[in-house]
Amino acid sequence: MFLEVQHIVKSFGEEKVVKDLNFSLESKQTLSILGKSGCGKTTMLKTIGGLVASDSGKILLNGEDITETKPEKRNIVYLYQEDLLFPHLNAFENIAFGLRLKKIPEGLIKEEVNHMLQSLELEGQADKMPTELSGGQRQRVSFGRAISTNPSLLLLDEPFGSLDTGTRQRMQELFKKLTAEYKITSLFVTHDLKEAVLMGDQIGFMHDGILKVYEDKKDFIQDPETGVQNEIDFWGGLI
Repeated sequence: MFLEVQHIVKSFGEEKVVKDLNFSLESKQTLSILGKSGCGKTTMLKTIGGLVASDSGKILLNGEDITETKPEKRNIVYLYQEDLLFPHLNAFENIAFGLRLKKIPEGLIKEEVNHMLQSLELEGQADKMPTELSGGQRQRVSFGRAISTNPSLLLLDEPFGSLDTGTRQRMQELFKKLTAEYKITSLFVTHDLKEAVLMGDQIGFMHDGILKVYEDKKDFIQDPETGVQNEIDFWGGLI
């Protein structure tokens, strides 16, 4: 397995937020994780990314124990709901930022970023500043910046939650296309049921600090804990 999370526990004071987290994920796969606000999803992602230290447990990435590794050394990128673009850099330079840190040759940076802009359907937007871009365009630039450095693992924390329905749907389609093109391994956290089913090769359901990963989507739908079947029955009854 490419990612192995073993018995991770995280508490804040007396509150145990993540309880005995255990799951694994194969390379080039997306695990979507559904759960309501406050169930521990964000803490789980931050622990895997190294932004929060776990109380116990182990994290293996591509066979290497990264439990004590500093965040910047993990080759893991965390993508927030907010685009967090650098306001003083245009779209091209925002995407190029990580490549410049790695001291990639200028010609290669230009080639990589222009290809990324095309893949993100942002042709003609390279010179625009963040304030000149729409919300969906800014999120695309943010996504391009995240994957341009070819991270081992991408952590997405409700990345399309602030977008309108149409833009969100387009971003979901782009995400599916780009994860295949760039062979991305990712954890995709959401509280939206439809998005969880669409985005994931596998699906997990998090409740009260406990994550349950399902063998397939059928098991996920049929589990009464998730409430999926009830929702299907409800909408079916309106038709």
